[in-house]
Amino acid sequence: MLIDDQLTKKNYQSIVVLTGAGISAESGINTFRAADGLWENHRIEDVASPQGFYVNPDLVYRFYNMRRQDLLKAHIQPNPAHIALGDFERKFNGELLLVTQNIDDLHERGGSGNLIHMHGELLKMRCQNSGEVFITRENFDQTTVCECCRQSGNLRPHVVWFGEMPLQMDVIYQTLAQCDLFISIGTSGNVYPAAGFVEQARLAGADTVEINLEPSAVNSYFDWHIQGKAGELVPDFLTQLLVAEST
Repeated sequence: MLIDDQLTKKNYQSIVVLTGAGISAESGINTFRAADGLWENHRIEDVASPQGFYVNPDLVYRFYNMRRQDLLKAHIQPNPAHIALGDFERKFNGELLLVTQNIDDLHERGGSGNLIHMHGELLKMRCQNSGEVFITRENFDQTTVCECCRQSGNLRPHVVWFGEMPLQMDVIYQTLAQCDLFISIGTSGNVYPAAGFVEQARLAGADTVEINLEPSAVNSYFDWHIQGKAGELVPDFLTQLLVAEST
């Protein structure tokens, strides 16, 4: 795969990368929403909304406990796209911000450090009283005692549910306003505000590239389109960007 000459001739200084469910799917993680609109056989409203948590917290705890244990299975590993992004961050001389919609830890395991989980993280839990966040690899529920308030029933998954504001949006928008290249990998373009990032990047004058199995819902906003698997395309794409940077 060769990058368009217009990309290879530019010396980018600030890159924002957005990743979605597609990159994690190649590591064996099920995408959240199925074709029938259900999330692993549950209605979205039941397991991914504050109201669902209020009505049936036991269901929500079980749902995320199962997903957490699935993530920790030995066969779930970062794929070449995750690893290539981590390697690119170490070698790139400019500024790189990786924003992911995914709540798994595969980017961290792939070596990425300057990373924002805009939809939260599966391996963390949050106190509803203080907002303090704790790392966890274990199951928790209404009986788990919170470390900060010493009470049970106050911990919830550190995951952004429908109707809640994604995390660190101020940092994301500030970086998009200054970037000169925006890359979207494995996203559907159906979920906002992430689907609107490409428009924000274009307003900043950035070049925009989409790498996806199929065109996203916002495909028309991108300058370049590369269709195929992230694990096969991303390593070569980033390598060529580094070559372009050094010439």
